[in-house]
Amino acid sequence: MVLAPAVMSQTVKKIEASDPTFEDLQSPSVGGNTGKKSWKPKDWLEVEVKVKLEPGRTAPRDGHVDRLTVRWFVAVENKIDKAGQKYFLMEKEVTHVNVPLDEDFYLSCYLSPATIKRLTGSERAGKNSITAVGGEITVAGASAPARFTSQGSISKPWWQSPTMQRTNKYPLLDKSETPFKFLWWDRYLEIESEPG
Repeated sequence: MVLAPAVMSQTVKKIEASDPTFEDLQSPSVGGNTGKKSWKPKDWLEVEVKVKLEPGRTAPRDGHVDRLTVRWFVAVENKIDKAGQKYFLMEKEVTHVNVPLDEDFYLSCYLSPATIKRLTGSERAGKNSITAVGGEITVAGASAPARFTSQGSISKPWWQSPTMQRTNKYPLLDKSETPFKFLWWDRYLEIESEPG
C-alpha cells in the first residue's frame, strides 16, 4: 500500500471545534498601591470555542504541535454608517504556541466595553450585542482546517458574504490584550508574542 505524502506527514488527523459560546464579563477589580479609586466595572464580551486536536500518523512524540492559528470573524449590525452595508465584519488572527494533542483547550476573543458601547449604544454586553461569530482554525500538518460558527453552515461561511462591510475601526482583542490576561491561565493556549 502506497500512501500519499500528505497522509504520511499528517501530524494532526482532525481539528474538532465546538460552536462558539458567549459570556459577558465585568472588568476585574485588581487592587494596587495607588490608594482607593472608585469606579464601576464595565462589561466585556467574551467569545469562546472549545478545541481538540486528534493526533495524526506522524504526531510529535512530545504530544504537542508548535503552532495553531485561529482567524476570528465577528458580525455586528451596522447602526452607525447608514450608507454602508447592513453588517460590520471584524477580523482578528491569533497564533497560539505549545499546542497539546488529544486534549481539550479553549480559544477566545473579546470586545471591550468601549467597542460595545460604540457599536450598540449600550454599556451592557451580551449575546445580542453581536449578530454572528465564526472562525477558521489551521495547524501545519493537519489534513484540513476547521471552521466554527454561531449561525448558518460551516460549509458556506457567512463571513464570505458580500453584504458585510469589513472594518478595523472596532478592534477584536485576544486574551493577552485584555485585563483577563492572567486569569484562567491553564484553560487557554499561550499566545505567540509579536516580534519586537
